[in-house]
Amino acid sequence: MNDAIRLNGVTKTFGTKVAVNNLDLSIPMGALWGFIGPNGAGKTTTIRMIMSILFPDKGEIQVLGKASALEAKDRIGYLPEERGVYKKMKVGAFLKYMESLKRGSGKGSRRHVRQWLERVGLEDVEHKKCEELSKGMQQKVQFICAVIHEPELLILDEPFSGLDPINMLLLRELVLEQSRRGATIIFSTHVMSQAEQLCDHVVMIHDGDKVLDESLDGIRRRFDPRTILFEPLDNEADVSSLDELPWVEKVSRSEREFAISLVPDTDPGEAIRQVAAAVPTSRIELHRPTLEDVFVRIVTQSGDPSANELSQLRAGLREDAGREVSS
Repeated sequence: MNDAIRLNGVTKTFGTKVAVNNLDLSIPMGALWGFIGPNGAGKTTTIRMIMSILFPDKGEIQVLGKASALEAKDRIGYLPEERGVYKKMKVGAFLKYMESLKRGSGKGSRRHVRQWLERVGLEDVEHKKCEELSKGMQQKVQFICAVIHEPELLILDEPFSGLDPINMLLLRELVLEQSRRGATIIFSTHVMSQAEQLCDHVVMIHDGDKVLDESLDGIRRRFDPRTILFEPLDNEADVSSLDELPWVEKVSRSEREFAISLVPDTDPGEAIRQVAAAVPTSRIELHRPTLEDVFVRIVTQSGDPSANELSQLRAGLREDAGREVSS
């Protein structure tokens, strides 16, 4: 399969800050890839280099078989992190104009524009100026701009910014629809649960370095579940006997729920059976590691972080996610 995007040894610095460090990346045609990491990790800088908005200090980039995205611009849809609508133009005219630019026909389709506005619940804004729309509405208009010409490559940088949960679900389904159409999609986010719900493969960036490049299935196999969660039938139940089991690394409690960390290579099925036999439970399950769990494990594996450092790292990720939802 041909690659839609290929990066070889790409590096970008801003003064003394290394934003992207020697990045190699190959994204196949038709793939749906998540590009994840905290704010400031280097995701948007990489996307801007792919789009030829910025240029690398070192390395090579190929896009849709061309030496530059500029040579394939009409085959690409791009939703940037920052909003870029033409504020004084009316929404319908703006979308029609953008479609005409991308299709190269010099003429957009008003019928096509109306169909897309109806699909995203904006059928009443065609004759409003873009500046009159809310942030969430502008975000949906920008998404239409990115897909209205049915691009081969779709690059979405923080596409859910400014959207409420209902509109997040709508946009998620539209992204999946573009994937089913056959488009190659790069989806960049610092809200890792969004990538987990959408993507087949993730690239994880931390401080400009690629720390993970793997399919979700492969990640789940490699970062095996090592935690059992359960709630006892009796809130005052004595669970001290669990500490004596040889496969138990640690037992911790949060409100009514207990978490048992398993030692490596433990059979989780047998562990669940033994816990249920020792303590009557109302709920017991194997906790699958999230991408946040995987990220924390990867970036801390070279050292022995304190509980406070781990807490601060997780809090930073959740603060990013909170800003995303409330923006």
